[in-house]
Parts: sequence; C-alpha cells; structure tokens
Amino acid sequence: MSDLASLAEEVAAARLVEHPADYHVFHKFIERCKYLPSILTAVCWPMSEVALSGATEATTAGIIEPILIGPAIEMQALAKKIGVDITGCRIVEAATENAAAVAAVALCRSGEAQAMMKGSLHTDELMKVCMKADTGLRTNRRISHVFIMDTPAYERTLLITDAAINIVPELEDKIHIVQNAINLAHALGIPEPKVALLSAVETVNPKIKSTLDAAALCKMADRGQITGGILDGPLAFDTAVSQEAAKIKNLVSPVTGHADILVVPDLESGNMLAKQLEYLGGAQLAGIVLGARVPVILTSRADSAETRLTSCAVAVLLHHASHPILKP
Repeated sequence: MSDLASLAEEVAAARLVEHPADYHVFHKFIERCKYLPSILTAVCWPMSEVALSGATEATTAGIIEPILIGPAIEMQALAKKIGVDITGCRIVEAATENAAAVAAVALCRSGEAQAMMKGSLHTDELMKVCMKADTGLRTNRRISHVFIMDTPAYERTLLITDAAINIVPELEDKIHIVQNAINLAHALGIPEPKVALLSAVETVNPKIKSTLDAAALCKMADRGQITGGILDGPLAFDTAVSQEAAKIKNLVSPVTGHADILVVPDLESGNMLAKQLEYLGGAQLAGIVLGARVPVILTSRADSAETRLTSCAVAVLLHHASHPILKP
C-alpha cells in the first residue's frame, strides 16, 4: 500500500459533463438485488454524512444489512443531525479508525459479516489492516480493485482495473488482476467477458513493458492459465472500445470495439482514465476490491447516491455468485 488516500478520497467536485438520467448499466445491478437476500456488511467508521447516509440508503433499498462500527454516541448524534434512523442497526463500539478497521476485518474473518464497506476513514487505514498476512483478509489471490463504469457513450458494462491498489503491477500480479476482473464480470452477468490489455500501441515493443505483459497474458489465456474470458492485447484505448478505430488500423479481433474489461498498465494510467471518463465523459463509477475473503466496497466523498448503491449491489452480486440463494 502507498499514498492511495488522495486517489480514493477525492473531494466532491462538479463534473464538466453530467451523466444522463438513465443509468443503462447501474440500474440493472440494483434491480437484480431485489431478488437476492441482503448481506451482512461491516460498515467501517461511517462518521461523515455521506458515509452514514450511504449505508442507510443501501439498507433502505434492501441491499445490505449494516453492522456500523465506530463510536456509538457520536454516530447516533450524526444520524440525528442528517435525519436517518439507525436504531435498528447493530453497532460495534470502536474509539479510533484503526480499532474500527480491526473490528471490521475480524467480523469478516469470523463469518459474521459477508462484506465490508469503507466509511469515512482513509483507504490506506482500512486496507493496511485488510492486507495483514495473519489477521487480515488475504487469500491465495492478489488483492485488486475494479471500477465499474456506467458510460453514456458505451452500451456495455465497462470494468477498469487496477486503478486504486496495485501501483506498478508485475506480470505475476496482472495474472490475478485479470482473473479477479473476469470473475467479477461473471457475477455481473457477463458469461465470457472480452478483456483488452491496454498499452499505447497494438504491436509488441520490447521497450514498452505493457506490450510484453499483454502478449504473455494472452498466451497464458491460450494455455488455460487464465480462464473465463477472451483476452487480446496489446490494444490502445481507441481500438478497445471503437470498432471503427480497429477497422482503420486493420485489427480483427473479438475484443476490439467490444471490450468489457480494460486492464491498464499501472495505477496512474488507470486512475487518470477513470477520472477522464467521469468528468469529461459523464460516466458514473462504482468501486469494489477483489481477491479478499469478502468483497470490500470502496466509496468516495464524491460518490453519488446511485454510485454508493451500485457499489453495494456489486458486492451483493459477487457474494451470491459463490453463495447462490434467492429471497423466499
């Protein structure tokens, strides 16, 4: 982990391009959750208006059943101030952000909680506890992050990874990053996602590491080391999402122009891509951490109500993909 707080804790700002009212991707995920039981979610340090209201909105929608972790008296005062009712919620007392993170992780490790939701503490503070080898939420898979995008100009669900956790991932890390994203796509209802391994060019160049990694990942998919998706790369962003651009460049591939997953070379390029789509393209973003024992919902102070709900809905779909059950 490094200084990720500034990336995941953006101060709310007006977008240059507003998203249209019809969320053609996000509403589908929320609608699917109506037929699934809510999941117990450890909400870690919901000590801001946005964090607490986000948890209660998802509760009202029947998506999660929260376990609120933080100082009870202050939390109740905050709830009264913003006009939300938390009287029926379980509260676990924690005096500090670190204590709340430890308690949230413990609830997830014991099975008392099926997901975790970040409140108003810094991302680093939470993920530092999550990633501890002996007491955290690590599995044999690399932990990674995915932005789920609702983009007006693109009719498909678009996943971008990794733009929040792995700073400069090596090839071995990218194997897990790609597989995590493919597994998430399956949970979201994409049976065979098309994975574009992004770089600046479409040809392998020994001087551009991302092109070498892309070529290796494609061969690994051919040999069954990565499963469940169709990989192609290296691809530039335009050829990944535009059939016309791919045609002009004489690229023939089932992925070009139809990508469901964009795998970026590093955190910086991924974060810039996601923010550009958000602020210049009118996209809405939801965020989830994968590869841990439970889904970890990462929310930002800039998130809309729709985004917070969708992040929770994605966690529910991910949980029930491996624990299938419908509402009675």
